Amino acid sequence: MKHSRAISVLTLIVLALSIVASGLGLFSGYGAGSRGSHSYYISIRGEQVELYGSGIYKDDSVSAAAQAIAQDGVTLFAGVPLLLISLLLSLSGRVRGRLLLAGTLGYFTYTYASYSFLAMYNPLFLVYVMLFSAGLFAFILVFRSLERDGISFSSKLPARSIGSIILLFAFLIIMLWLGRIAGAWQQGITPEGLEHYTTLVIQALDLGVLLPLMVVTGAMLIRRQPYGNLLASILLVKAATLLTSISSMIIGMLRAGVHVSMAELILFPLFNLLVIGCLILILRNTQESGQPGGPLSIE
Repeated sequence: MKHSRAISVLTLIVLALSIVASGLGLFSGYGAGSRGSHSYYISIRGEQVELYGSGIYKDDSVSAAAQAIAQDGVTLFAGVPLLLISLLLSLSGRVRGRLLLAGTLGYFTYTYASYSFLAMYNPLFLVYVMLFSAGLFAFILVFRSLERDGISFSSKLPARSIGSIILLFAFLIIMLWLGRIAGAWQQGITPEGLEHYTTLVIQALDLGVLLPLMVVTGAMLIRRQPYGNLLASILLVKAATLLTSISSMIIGMLRAGVHVSMAELILFPLFNLLVIGCLILILRNTQESGQPGGPLSIE
């Protein structure tokens, strides 16, 4: 794999910095974030926001801090090991390793883009930016290597079924986010979850980048266009890790006493399981070099 040195260096930077960022996020406020230590802030919109009050996320809301801490746990104990394993598999020449590496780097890129743009300023800001940058460029290099070298999938891959699940998931999330925004318009209020932040960063990333990519990927899979297999394999790794984080966030929010809608409570864990199932199917049907099985090539 060309660019392996650059990919390795960038990935190791992501590994090292994410351990620092997620570790501090997870443990810096440990034992200090009790309900009594929280303070309140009146936002520019006149909304009273309960601040977490301790650790790295002391200036974030209780809801946002609960989500960030839960995601830090998933990043530290699942994302970091997966990134290291996928890097080692990739360097050994395994195609599945490169697919896992690309998808996991996509997770880190999305995660630290959201931290860079959404989290209240804290001493880790430059760490978030470096993680976002290193993850993004490593992802681009890995993706380009997959495009250049070509990748084959077994003809047994249930591409249309996987594409339908991806499209359904994209549609439901689009409706969820648009419903939240449109509902706020109708009532003349700010959208739920905006609190003292400037804008809806997660919804912007999802509606502007992630969900259109899911729609394109799902459509290509249903039409059995081979390039959709590559996009799906990377997207599903990223989605599986992200949905695991979201499921963890929901648990963290419930423990913190933050309201979670029934749609989110059911939708995200359900699709977490479905996405993991689809990812397993994709990886099982990925052809390593010289492996027979009636491949569908993207070359």
